[in-house]
Amino acid sequence: MLRKRVITALWGIPLLIFAVWFDEPLYWFTILAAVWGLLAVLEFYRITGVTRIIPLTCFGFIWTLFFILHPHVIYELLLMLLLTSAVALSLVLLVFIPHKQGVFTSWAWMMAGILYVGFLLSYLVALRLEAGREWLYLALFATFGSDTAAYFVGRAFGRHRLAPRISPGKTWEGAIAGVFGSVIVSLLFTLPTPVQLPLGYGEVIVLGILISVFGQIGDLVESLLKRNTGVKESGSLMPGHGGLLDRMDSIVFAGVIVYLYYLYLVV
Repeated sequence: MLRKRVITALWGIPLLIFAVWFDEPLYWFTILAAVWGLLAVLEFYRITGVTRIIPLTCFGFIWTLFFILHPHVIYELLLMLLLTSAVALSLVLLVFIPHKQGVFTSWAWMMAGILYVGFLLSYLVALRLEAGREWLYLALFATFGSDTAAYFVGRAFGRHRLAPRISPGKTWEGAIAGVFGSVIVSLLFTLPTPVQLPLGYGEVIVLGILISVFGQIGDLVESLLKRNTGVKESGSLMPGHGGLLDRMDSIVFAGVIVYLYYLYLVV
């Protein structure tokens, strides 16, 4: 398992660094987020049974993509328009679907996939466009620091279960180590490097704590989803990590927190 995790990280992290850093001639991170989001929502629909109804699956794909891309369009009412059209048009679609049994349950899961994957991923895209690569690197690598510290300390020293009914393998020792891991990585962004942030030590420490706490909550949310749907992993596209949905769980929650922090406390 550890060997697979390392191999995946060796190709995944350089790809991510490249996609975030360069935005010419194409917005590479947006492209990566769009591909990732479509594959992740496919995993979401597969484990929740939405893929049994092809029209709903296709609708979910299209609106997930719309949400991921919407930060590129400057229009004040766009988000409201996307939300309204997602609900209204998909409900109209239900009338014309031949398969009626359980269709509203599938519709609810379809909407959940659009919001969980598309809407939350759009915060990372917006963070790159509005705040810049430094802030997005902070959200990503502080989350990686949290996940890595929580994983190794939890395996070595974990004794007290954090949420046994949701994810029996997670421990308080690992969770606390995750906070420290996130803070340490966050402090690196105060050093005089090309990705230095205009923040003091106190601000960076607070951000590191928030990133870790909300990232771990996001991890628990996805664990709860898998427990409720009876699967161990959402997929197998990332050896050692599971599926793309498994890897984005903590990142999207951290991205939301960093974006809101930047928007309301920095700008």
